Amino acid sequence: PFLCLDHGFVRLMDYMGSDDSIVEAARVSYGRGTKSVSANEGLIRYLRRHAHTTPSEMVELKFHAKMPIFVARQWVRHRTASINEYSARYSILDKEFYIPTHEDLAAQSKSNRQGREGAVSLEEAETIRKMLVDDASRNYENYEFMLNEDAKNPGKPKDPERSMLARELARMNLTLNTYTQWYWKANLHNTFHFLALRMDKHAQKEIKVYADAMAEITKAVAPISYKAFEDYQLNAM
Repeated sequence: PFLCLDHGFVRLMDYMGSDDSIVEAARVSYGRGTKSVSANEGLIRYLRRHAHTTPSEMVELKFHAKMPIFVARQWVRHRTASINEYSARYSILDKEFYIPTHEDLAAQSKSNRQGREGAVSLEEAETIRKMLVDDASRNYENYEFMLNEDAKNPGKPKDPERSMLARELARMNLTLNTYTQWYWKANLHNTFHFLALRMDKHAQKEIKVYADAMAEITKAVAPISYKAFEDYQLNAM
């Protein structure tokens, strides 16, 4: 796993295809090994340069990621992937919260309504961090109280005199910095689209760290395609 934030991670669980798969799909009638590596690279770069994206849909990557809920809500805006998330209706969420470092606690940007700029003072940061910890901890304790489930004896009430509130209702009390996790599977073309948006300098840092890690993984699966993506999409004018 590539560790992200304080309790999160992203890792590759499975993948199908490689740069060769893109070349084969583009040529259709040619088998592997019938062209040189340089010719394959030239074709992949041509496809990416001219936005011929269908062949790159032949490659798929399946990631396992653990992130704060507010990051997941940004992430899920990319509707071109298959997602299976940890179910808080079925299971109990772990007592893990994202608490930003002092350096990551910044003031609201004056020019960008969805951005930030300049770190707050150390005194303010410590106050905010304490509030985040206190709020998340208190809400989680109330979550446990409502669940009323004996951790040592799952399915049984901790206090037999009280009801066990349904998990699907108790979860509404949790803060957005609580961690969730999911499997996220997308083809290479849509993965590149996700990376282009979430690796951008204007992306929120908390999702950018995941995109940066996923980029390293994607580069290992399809290095020629990734280099073309860098040149013609990520760093293009």
